[in-house]
Amino acid sequence: MEDGSQNTAKELVESYGETLTVRYFYKENSGQGFTRNYGFARANGDYFIIFDSDCIIPPHYLQTVKDQLEQEWLDAYGGPDASHEAFTPMQRAIGYSMTSLFTTGGIRGQKKHLGPYHPRSFNMGMSRQVYETVGGYPITWMGEDIIYAIMIVEAGFKTGLIEDAYVYHKRRTDFRQFFKQLKFFGRARINVYTYHPRELKLVHFFPAAFLAFCAFTLLVIPLDLQLFLLLFGIHIIYSMAIFIDALLRNTSSVVAVLSMVAAYTQLIAYGYGFIGEYWKRVIKGQRSEVTKYPS
Repeated sequence: MEDGSQNTAKELVESYGETLTVRYFYKENSGQGFTRNYGFARANGDYFIIFDSDCIIPPHYLQTVKDQLEQEWLDAYGGPDASHEAFTPMQRAIGYSMTSLFTTGGIRGQKKHLGPYHPRSFNMGMSRQVYETVGGYPITWMGEDIIYAIMIVEAGFKTGLIEDAYVYHKRRTDFRQFFKQLKFFGRARINVYTYHPRELKLVHFFPAAFLAFCAFTLLVIPLDLQLFLLLFGIHIIYSMAIFIDALLRNTSSVVAVLSMVAAYTQLIAYGYGFIGEYWKRVIKGQRSEVTKYPS
């Protein structure tokens, strides 16, 4: 499925025509949610699997999913993301930050989480029955996969995590790109709130609180040096905890140092996007920038 690409993969896809049952479609750009709906409507199978374009799929993936569904059926599933050994130290640090206990609470890609499991469409599968019952993504971007997962759960379908169905998720290659991405994620959480207010939990306010704590730490420098030193000490302890944990997970001091920067970048950017969108959409009551999927 090509969504408005200028350099199409048509010839590449067709080169596998003799070995795989594969079809190629091209459409004008309409965003990832609506493009996936376009694909669902033209798919032949009984189970749909969705990946982001920046994911590398391990050879065992499909067999792992097949074995799980035969052992215990899931109407929709999600899988974790992991860092490939060939990824750069920056990508591995960002990957650590996106899955760390010290940033996301470690719930991304784990069975322990609040409430029913909500698959994310960077690595997700669902039955045709789910699509025919729930329909496609109601919006095309800005939290579309979270909203879709909520719809699936609310329709009564069984969801779950397949822990061994992981993908190698290629991360941003610099902190500027990472900041922009996480700022957007913070905005997306508020967009989800406008559709499903009950899905905004206390934990989602943590990055905003973290941003406020960082700002307060800087503001007290000219006012109370002792208080600043106390607050700065808390930052040091937090950073060292990240360093040690990242070092144990990646066995690289370079990745561990970058992980500290990645964690601060992630939380500050997410909190900034969250607060800005909350102010605009909730306090000021501005309309959504997102177009609904036509019925």
